[in-house]
Amino acid sequence: MGFGRPSNTESSSGAPPDRGSFPLDHEGECKEYMKVYMQCLRENKNNNGACRELSKAYLQCRMDKGLMDKDDMRNLGYADIMKSPSSSGEK
Repeated sequence: MGFGRPSNTESSSGAPPDRGSFPLDHEGECKEYMKVYMQCLRENKNNNGACRELSKAYLQCRMDKGLMDKDDMRNLGYADIMKSPSSSGEK
């Protein structure tokens, strides 16, 4: 008996993790990016706005190494710091 859950939940379909969850970097492939980002946070009193380029680089590393699904940086909240030829000189 499942007590509040379907009886077949023990069998997993092997589906990928939900968006926003990703595997740990056990091999340390992006560790340097993470360390630089964390140092920036410490130096800026945890003001992540001052370290956005570094967090973007960390996420790009994770995507490049297959530690998370590839996605457009605009979808990850970096639309305002995207560099494109058509947006240069505007503001």
